[in-house]
Amino acid sequence: MLYHLYELNQAALTPARAAADVYRLLFRNPLNPASHTPLGKSAAAALELFERTTRRYHKPIWGIDEVEIGGRKVAVHERPIIEKPFCKLIRFERDVSRWRRLTDSKILIVAPLAGHYPTLLRGTVRDLLPDHDVYVTEWQDARFVPRAEGPFDLDDYIDYVMEFIRYFHGDVHVMGVCQPTVPVLAAVSLMEADGDPAVPRSMILMAGPIDARQNPTAVNCFAESKELDWFRHNVITQVPWPYPGMMRLVYPGFLQLSGFMGMNLDRHMKAHRDLFHNLVKGDGDSADKHREFYDEFLAVMDLTAEYYLQTIETVFLEHKLPRGKMKHRGTPVQPAAVNRVGLMTVEGEKDDISGLGQTYAAQILCKSLPPLLRQHHIQEGVGHYGVFNGSRFRAEIMPKIREFIATHQRRRGLLARALRLSA
Repeated sequence: MLYHLYELNQAALTPARAAADVYRLLFRNPLNPASHTPLGKSAAAALELFERTTRRYHKPIWGIDEVEIGGRKVAVHERPIIEKPFCKLIRFERDVSRWRRLTDSKILIVAPLAGHYPTLLRGTVRDLLPDHDVYVTEWQDARFVPRAEGPFDLDDYIDYVMEFIRYFHGDVHVMGVCQPTVPVLAAVSLMEADGDPAVPRSMILMAGPIDARQNPTAVNCFAESKELDWFRHNVITQVPWPYPGMMRLVYPGFLQLSGFMGMNLDRHMKAHRDLFHNLVKGDGDSADKHREFYDEFLAVMDLTAEYYLQTIETVFLEHKLPRGKMKHRGTPVQPAAVNRVGLMTVEGEKDDISGLGQTYAAQILCKSLPPLLRQHHIQEGVGHYGVFNGSRFRAEIMPKIREFIATHQRRRGLLARALRLSA
């Protein structure tokens, strides 16, 4: 019933939103004398604020049409490589020379499946494109996946990651940002244990809950304060008609968004209050920055119930991976089996979602890796999003990632050459 009530509320507000948009345009029309008065500007600002705070935001576009490489603009095209019911593997294809396409290192970004769309990593992708051939997992909103496609849980997620990694036949560096750090580490561990020749050259794990027991944040404490049945009975609901995924059990995006907003409610209220004042005084640049951020932040997607509950149980309640209890379809996940794949972990000093030490735990778990294949970086002065986005990421984190990738690109190449010579 919860989802149905939400949709009913959205439908009931539609006429009011439409009217607000019409009157907003009226009060902003320069031919209307009232648009030049403080009252008219305040009315237009209030109407926009009402429309934006009651709107349901849809999936944002990537909007990466070009990138600067070597001082010139190069066109970029999105191209689906693998399409599966719950995810597409997208390549950001650059119009570069054939030599560059062959020699630039490939990087697979496993985007979070935690409520927001993968476009949250738009800045990360844009910053990587000048030097790398970039691929991204584009997870699908569960409410648009028909029930006939079957369930999707954490085991399926790990299967997807392994399939995507194998597509590159070992010539790829995989990056897990936030939530995917656990399934990425699990996938690589399983491939290493099997002696799979397609293991990636390296993996970069950023701001993720490998061991949520370390420096627990408000998110971790909330999860641990509840039983799994509480989540099952209170936040799982059915997708209503007329969505393609009608009757599918999901953790709806609007509940996840409520949690995100509640964590920093004062800051979000201040941001919207500032938007009102900026609109009244005509500060278009500040208003545009607000719109750009919240168009992304307020766009959320539904997660399948089985995936959400299995993740809560495995990662936040029972801490199965760091305790050596995690299994994938009955097979133990053993990070100690990782001995060929370079490992880089990145954390933010002020991360309030994945506390310091939670990602570093991967370094402890991968105990068979020699020091030469390890690297850890703590970025001072950044929170969760600053670990993979923004000026500090570009200026301080990105150069270290670029150097790490280049090192392991050469290392695997030298190893392969040595094996060929010895044969």
